[in-house]
Amino acid sequence: MTDSMYEPIAEALEANLRELVTVGSLRPGHILVIGTSTSEILGHRIGTSGTLDAAKPIFETVARICGEFGLHAAFQCCEHLNRALIVEEELLALVPQLEPVSVIPVPKAGGSMASYAYRHFAKPVVVETIQAHAGIDIGSTLIGMHLRRVAVPVRPPVRHIGQAYVTMAFARPKLIGGTRAVYSADQADQLYQQAAPDADC
Repeated sequence: MTDSMYEPIAEALEANLRELVTVGSLRPGHILVIGTSTSEILGHRIGTSGTLDAAKPIFETVARICGEFGLHAAFQCCEHLNRALIVEEELLALVPQLEPVSVIPVPKAGGSMASYAYRHFAKPVVVETIQAHAGIDIGSTLIGMHLRRVAVPVRPPVRHIGQAYVTMAFARPKLIGGTRAVYSADQADQLYQQAAPDADC
């Protein structure tokens, strides 16, 4: 397939990523996990017909959007590598709990997307797990294990990339407390100003 035939893939992905950044209120320094089945993009069963040609526009679009918003990309490998992730080495200094492992993804053990990312990152490293702030799953690769709790689904404006079904989500902090708990800053300020001398605690 020619580059022009992959342009709709890049355009659909960009639309979805921009929606995820907006709805998820993603900020510089946040981590975005990307799961991709290039087989599913081409309309084949996951893990059967991967292609580096489809990985290229995905990688380039993710890199551009992450650069624009200051995000860190983490590309998920397939289950042959236990869904380990490819990240830039600089992320290890920012997230000390990340522990690198020794493996180099190839198309048949890691997947085409992870293989492409490994060869096009500046200084790639592989980590076994991560707690990402948001993620996009192209082709039902199951990225949930790498998202922070609690994951909030986001409806993608483009439901398919190629032939692959798309899901995405961002993570929000847990809501804790009982019936008296407050989650709005404005409401908290109001209650603080109204607090009685004998307030709890």
